[in-house]
Amino acid sequence: MRSDMHTHLKRLAAAALVSFFVGAPAFGSAETEANVLNFALSGNPDTLDPQATTGTLTFQVTRSIYDTLIEPDESGSLVPALARTYTVSDDSLTWTFGLRPEVRFHNGDGLTSADVKATFERLVDEKTASPSAAEFRAISSISTPDEHIVIFHLSEPHAPLLSSMASGWGAILPRSLIDSDHDFGSEPVGTGPFSLLEWTRDSRIVLEKNEAYWVRGEPKLDMVVMNIIIERAVAVQALIAGELDAIYNVNAEDVPIIESDPNLSLSRNLTSLVMVMAINNRREPLADINVRRAINHAIDKQAALDVAYGGGHVIGTFMDFGDPYYVDFTDLYPHDPDKARELLEDAHIGDDVVLELALPQNFEPHVRAGELYQEMLENVGLKVEIKLLDWSTWLGEVYGGGNFDLTVIGHTGKLDPDGRLGGYGEPGTYVGWENSDAAGLIESARKTADIAERKNIYSRVLEIMALEVPFVYVGSSYRYVATASNVSGFRMDAKLDTFDFRNTEKH
Repeated sequence: MRSDMHTHLKRLAAAALVSFFVGAPAFGSAETEANVLNFALSGNPDTLDPQATTGTLTFQVTRSIYDTLIEPDESGSLVPALARTYTVSDDSLTWTFGLRPEVRFHNGDGLTSADVKATFERLVDEKTASPSAAEFRAISSISTPDEHIVIFHLSEPHAPLLSSMASGWGAILPRSLIDSDHDFGSEPVGTGPFSLLEWTRDSRIVLEKNEAYWVRGEPKLDMVVMNIIIERAVAVQALIAGELDAIYNVNAEDVPIIESDPNLSLSRNLTSLVMVMAINNRREPLADINVRRAINHAIDKQAALDVAYGGGHVIGTFMDFGDPYYVDFTDLYPHDPDKARELLEDAHIGDDVVLELALPQNFEPHVRAGELYQEMLENVGLKVEIKLLDWSTWLGEVYGGGNFDLTVIGHTGKLDPDGRLGGYGEPGTYVGWENSDAAGLIESARKTADIAERKNIYSRVLEIMALEVPFVYVGSSYRYVATASNVSGFRMDAKLDTFDFRNTEKH
């Protein structure tokens, strides 16, 4: 019976793909009965190994495949997940987690403390080279006194640890596959509500229901088909035509069309994103703080938000508008083209200087924003050339390799300020900005448990970053999510910009 259903669902997924790309009629009753959600994903993940990337697209997919010890609820508060209990010692050096005994991985292995231990050892292993390893560097050892008890011993207090464990890179993997050097990048195996059925790169990702999921009654869908659609206009038209059931990135100009359609529902929320134009502080003339200040004065941030991102709140530092740690520094660099020209004249930039603006082509809003920035910068006398890169190349060359002058991206929300600020001020970040005072304050905040004191420390960090402008901090944008009217229960995780399909259903 299970095999028959598996085959049936696979055929339905194939039918969905053919229907979408050849323009056949919308899905019929068979697909509805099978409870398949057809969804639009804005790009292709670079990997499905949650420990091998910082790419948002990866975590948007793996959120359904893996679970973490702790997870954020709808308000962003951290609640038990695979760990049903946890305690922290008075000195903050011993963290004890009690695991749920009924959890099984997609390959049939039962979850034990050995899996948790192996997962975090893999995460910090130098050979694995996880970009998130630094977040767990305070863990000195892990002990497993019981099959369902795991204890983390820290070398020093580390306040962000719980938030790191609740983020996508804290996903728990099976020890048996870790030991066999399994390829989690293309064949992920977790404990999540869905397992991977198929990944056709640049086309679609098909997830099928985990019948043995540890949360009773979840998930409600039999299958999620993530169609990889770079152009938002294509996704909107597919939604209107009934080819898709949900899209999470509606353009502002498409809002009236969707609102007027009785078969669709639309919601608007302020994201936890920080939209930026990142500046490579290593390169001349961008190493000159006055040039960076000129670039900031040249940019009309509200116009960029309105035109490229469907509106939002302007910010003045590296923290999203709705975060409790946010501090307002928007008055430091208002839109002032004359001031920008004055600063650039003082910097004596030669006529032969051409800045390259690297844009991730699969993110249409970032490309649109980049075109606006190019025009604004040329208006104050800077020469700018746009270079379009696919997502994998952008991650490798720009974010990973620092090979750019300017670039445009949105930094996703984090459950703890250290998740966003950690590493800045030190060598090695993609913008190449170094400031020992900021780095020291960030390190101090990691060891501080008192919330009020942490907020005071981070306020000082954010002020330094606001003054020295390693980025153009544009703002936190709105997100428009559209679904078919028969879809309910779809949500995006607070702060993390990932999808939670567990309670999504079609009526």
